[in-house]
Amino acid sequence: MQTALDTRQLRDKVHRLMPGIRTDLERLVRIPSVGHKGFDLSQVRRSGELTRDLFAALGLESRLAQVEGCEHPAVIATRRAPPGAPTVLLYAHHDVQPTGPLSLWRTDPFEPVEKGGRLYGRGTSDDKCGIVMHVGALRAFDADPPVGIAVFVEGEEESSSEHMAQYLERYKDVLRCDVVINADSGTWRVGEPGITTSLRGIVSCIIEVRTLDHAVHSGEYGGAIPDAITVLARAIASLHDERGNVAVPGRARGKADPLDLTEKQLRADAGVRPAVRLIGEGPLTQRMWMGPAVDVLGMDVPSVKDATNQLVPSARAKVSMRLAPGDDPAAAMKALTEHLRAHVPWGAEVTITPESTGKPFKFDAAGPAFDAMRRALADAFGREPVEMGSGGSIPFVADFAREFPNAPLLLTGAGDPTSAPHSENESVDLGDLEKSVLAEALFLSYLSAPAS
Repeated sequence: MQTALDTRQLRDKVHRLMPGIRTDLERLVRIPSVGHKGFDLSQVRRSGELTRDLFAALGLESRLAQVEGCEHPAVIATRRAPPGAPTVLLYAHHDVQPTGPLSLWRTDPFEPVEKGGRLYGRGTSDDKCGIVMHVGALRAFDADPPVGIAVFVEGEEESSSEHMAQYLERYKDVLRCDVVINADSGTWRVGEPGITTSLRGIVSCIIEVRTLDHAVHSGEYGGAIPDAITVLARAIASLHDERGNVAVPGRARGKADPLDLTEKQLRADAGVRPAVRLIGEGPLTQRMWMGPAVDVLGMDVPSVKDATNQLVPSARAKVSMRLAPGDDPAAAMKALTEHLRAHVPWGAEVTITPESTGKPFKFDAAGPAFDAMRRALADAFGREPVEMGSGGSIPFVADFAREFPNAPLLLTGAGDPTSAPHSENESVDLGDLEKSVLAEALFLSYLSAPAS
């Protein structure tokens, strides 16, 4: 059984390792590994190669892996389990979101900078810190952990994990395991650990409307002919009722522990402007974890700078809907597209193109693996972990649970509600990163020698 002395030794070892772990995180962040269409995918390969090398340096059999049709390489690494010990799969992803407007960043997104104990840069939280959490935990054992290790670091998570099922089918024998640590989640807040026990799913589509063969003079024809932007605006406005609840029919809703989240805290974490009212009804955690959400992610219309006195003939938007656990992505996509089509006014032509889908997921957080993780997080952070939901989606989870239904899935991570993943000025708290590395190392130890 793990002793108090062993715990102190691991704590001290991780603390000594942190300068090198931080250096590796900075090296990863400097690679602009955006996998979206239109970006340089050679950078995704570069980040994959560095990730491969980090695990190879630990003595794992490490390689880049790709499946047919996928330009985003994954990293697979393995180390055989000692006799009688379980094997743990370590998951993270090395691709990142686009930066958005650089003018909104206070620092260069691909040149990590420390301020106030936080490291800023794209991928510091989502999810290159997950990679160095795994690397650091293995270094704490001098690359000789007490369990078997399988590593899967994905390269297309931020572009919907389209080929995940193919990866799991091809490499299922290599990735076979007893437990999974998915380091793509986070803490409840800075200094307060969390275990994520539910994820929302997602569906998205592109809606395009057309009212004219070509643009016409707004003065000559306005008042009789609708412009496409107004038509599109009315259609997407129908997605919510007056209170801001999702108006797409038939969507699953559940209940969530409200925990200690207040509106004041939520507004501060997200940077909500003072006069903006929150939408929806019910406890905040329930709205964000166990109910649907629908958002417009982008629109193709003339910019204000390029606007002229004309009726715009066509316009389009990308609509995304998050799904609560218990919902079905196929049914949700059908409901979303039918709702949009029914609410396009004035007979405008409409084309709706379905895009990505991802299943929601709810975990049964019981059993020895969850017990070991709770113990590890409590010992590393000095307080009991919060069981929390996530409004986000991780396609890997549903695919992996289908392929390996008997392996418990543990979602952790070092990011916190102020980390701003997918936004400008993304960051990670370096103290929480150290605690998260320690927690993972402790978990590997506790899992190999359960408390009696």
